[in-house]
Amino acid sequence: MTSSVADNPDRSRFEITDDGELAGFAEYFRHENEIAFIHTEIDPAFAGRGLAGVLARAALDSARERGLAVLPYCPFIRGWLGKHPDYVDLVPPDQLIRFGL
Repeated sequence: MTSSVADNPDRSRFEITDDGELAGFAEYFRHENEIAFIHTEIDPAFAGRGLAGVLARAALDSARERGLAVLPYCPFIRGWLGKHPDYVDLVPPDQLIRFGL
């Protein structure tokens, strides 16, 4: 199976497809030099394939490439950051305690 992640700015979300089918998304709110992730969802038909982690990594890599500060309001993104400390630097230092990181 082939998965890919793309930013869909018209819908304010990163979308992951699996074999061409929409499998899930990570919604965000973008303001100036910040991106606030607010909700991540994977269709139950695609559960258990690790797609949420692929989606999180791609969305956070995109934020890094664009020089955006990340505000992880979404519990999944916040939890993913907690398991991948090499991405925690995307969260502004003054926001780390707020998000439990």
